[in-house]
Amino acid sequence: MMPNYRRAFVPGGCWFFTVNLLERRKTLLVDHVDALRVAFEDTRKRYPFVIDAVVVLPDHIHAVWTLPPGDADFSVRWRLIKSRFARALPRGERLSEARRARGEDRWRRITLR
Repeated sequence: MMPNYRRAFVPGGCWFFTVNLLERRKTLLVDHVDALRVAFEDTRKRYPFVIDAVVVLPDHIHAVWTLPPGDADFSVRWRLIKSRFARALPRGERLSEARRARGEDRWRRITLR
């Protein structure tokens, strides 16, 4: 069962995120930190936001962002960062047929804490 998170979409708001890899024993984020950095910067060019703080750990990221006035769409930004990073990784990451059919990648849902 998927959790039903309450999210306050406040334009121009400041947000705290925790984003996890699906396989928590992997170290993809630190092993490929340059690709992650490029994914963030490419996304910020198209959809600006301020990174107030970020901590990159081997299997998850903590981040604090401030979005521009009038903008509350953090979801599109995370979707782009995650997809750009995943595409930059070498092939060979194990995905089950069920996960592949659902279009899942190496990430778990975004969890706000």
